[in-house]
Amino acid sequence: MAASSLSYRFCARTDQGRVRGNNEDAFALDDAAGLAVLADGMGGYNAGEVASSMACANIQRDLSGWFRADDAGNPVTLDDIRRVLERSVAHANSAVLQAAREHSEYAGMGTTLVVGVFHGRDLVLGHIGDSRCYRLREGQLTRVTRDHSLLQEQLDAGLITAEQAEVSVHRNLVTRALGVDPAVMLEVHTHPVEAEDIYLMCSDGLSDMLRDTDIAKLLRLPLSLELRAEALVDMANDRGGRDNITVLLVHAQGQRPTL
Repeated sequence: MAASSLSYRFCARTDQGRVRGNNEDAFALDDAAGLAVLADGMGGYNAGEVASSMACANIQRDLSGWFRADDAGNPVTLDDIRRVLERSVAHANSAVLQAAREHSEYAGMGTTLVVGVFHGRDLVLGHIGDSRCYRLREGQLTRVTRDHSLLQEQLDAGLITAEQAEVSVHRNLVTRALGVDPAVMLEVHTHPVEAEDIYLMCSDGLSDMLRDTDIAKLLRLPLSLELRAEALVDMANDRGGRDNITVLLVHAQGQRPTL
């Protein structure tokens, strides 16, 4: 079976929403490195905005720099990418912690994170908190990440139903975040990518406003990647826009393996 290579198209949209006074979401893209980063900050004043921006900037700098430095034709393995990803997230965690120590107005800030490196026919994906990654494959939507949140723990333990979860007052209580502890707990997995897959990374400003069925319906529309991203943001705002909304889409382009 011959496997042709894949190429990746990236696009992102971010919006303040209808309620919040500022946007504490951040994202970073590097097409050449196959890198996509999304963060949703938390903290008083503009501290959440600082944490998410720092996380994205640090991770992009480290990973993009590593790929450029390794651009000498040396084979890159998935283990290499995972190791560098974990190291870059640890550096970002230390930077956010240090900024909080040095500036009292940033005390207690932190951020969720979802970061992916698309390499060949694989995705190395890491996440912390309740920012998510979904995959649309042959019309079927799958949530690739599992929230690090009190709500998810209650669901896993059978303490509440999915219907109760939708109206729970604990929707936004995360159990992991970047920048709050010296040791950051990044969950990392590798996923095979197929031609025509569409990956969606998003902050909870989208997933809290839209059901998975709504997300799937919009991603299936015969529109450009950019228009689908805008449609997702617009629907979240139409439903109330209670939080900042960030959408990052990645389209895997190429041919499916043939015999």
